[in-house]
Amino acid sequence: MSVKIRLQRHGKKGKPFYWVVAADARSKRDGKYLEKIGTYNPNTNPATVDLNLDAAVKWLHNGAQPTDTARAILSYKGALLKHHLDGGVRKGALTQDQADAKLATWIEAKSGKVDAKKEGLTKAQSDAKAKAFKAETVANEKRIATQTEAAKALEAVVEEATTEEVVETATEEANEEKEA
Repeated sequence: MSVKIRLQRHGKKGKPFYWVVAADARSKRDGKYLEKIGTYNPNTNPATVDLNLDAAVKWLHNGAQPTDTARAILSYKGALLKHHLDGGVRKGALTQDQADAKLATWIEAKSGKVDAKKEGLTKAQSDAKAKAFKAETVANEKRIATQTEAAKALEAVVEEATTEEVVETATEEANEEKEA
């Protein structure tokens, strides 16, 4: 029985969510699996990956072949590096402590990169919000200025009309007095 580490699709249409599973190569994509190793959510930025590192390495030691996408996910989380370092420990090229230290430094560096990306994205979002707020403020000021100009023009027209009416009524009254 050949085992594959692959993704099993969940979620709704247009919003995929994947389980990383170890499954028989002959089973269906979303069919029966041997063990759930983790989850992968590509809808977030950066993509959210939760992986049981020990279970993934166990399946790699047992000969499971990851698919291309699963291989990228395992590499992203360090499972392939741990598998590689464990091979070096088995061969005697390095000790378990050295392998653990290398893995810990790699994971720390990787988490630093991911955190930097998250900070960059949040900074970009806040900058975009600030820029949009500034543009909206400018647009509101223009709108208010045009409204005040229109109100002043309307007041001037109304004032002219009232003065003309006053003049007309005064002339009409004067004409009526002359006739009387």
